[in-house]
Amino acid sequence: MLTLLFLALVQSLTEFLPISSSGHLVLSQLMGLSDQDLCVDVALHVGTLLAVFMYFRRDIWEMLSLKNLRLGMQLLVGTLPVILVGLVIHYRHLPLLRGPMVIGVCSIFFGWLLWKVDDKYPCHRKVDQMEYKDALWIGLAQVLALLPGTSRSGITMTCARWRGFKREESARFSMLLSIPTIMLAAVYMVWQAREGVITFPPMVDLWVSVIAAALFGLGAIAFLMKWVQKASFFVFALYRIALGIFILIYFW
Repeated sequence: MLTLLFLALVQSLTEFLPISSSGHLVLSQLMGLSDQDLCVDVALHVGTLLAVFMYFRRDIWEMLSLKNLRLGMQLLVGTLPVILVGLVIHYRHLPLLRGPMVIGVCSIFFGWLLWKVDDKYPCHRKVDQMEYKDALWIGLAQVLALLPGTSRSGITMTCARWRGFKREESARFSMLLSIPTIMLAAVYMVWQAREGVITFPPMVDLWVSVIAAALFGLGAIAFLMKWVQKASFFVFALYRIALGIFILIYFW
């Protein structure tokens, strides 16, 4: 049970905070906690998805009720690049880059990039002012998250800042953009197991995974949205650089 709670915490924090899930996966491997069942992994993704639904329920309702169809279309535009690139090269080529050295370097570089862009572009645009070309740029940046150690939330917020959006608006769009991405990740995991037999763990494990990931994820989103209203991304960048250095030294 403690292992499930730990995994739910790691999944939730690294999905939404710009600190790289791949880097923390390496750490969980060192701790012997990364070989969870596929069903538990999918349950964790479902939990983080519920967290986004709960926190951004107003935005989601406006998109579903067609009151803000434009935002929904921009999320679609922002998601298409990672789908296309993933289908073309991800399955055969990118797994070759999943070594700890690549993760360490990417964690350091993209952490530094987040800090520099955030510091250089104190802009004031809102999501309501987003154009489709902005969504496309952010979607293209999200493709880089296929490289382990990049951080999906980190690179999308970095690009949004570069496009002139306020910190909280950058975080808001990044969180909303995680909805189709998390869905695709869950589907991909199930697809990977299409030729094997999925062994279902006890239902209590699945429910604990979903509920814990949802609660931790909700807390992570709330924390991030409050943080960016008053402070920069520097602390997250510094943490990522330190994490990357640790990984490089450990696996040297």
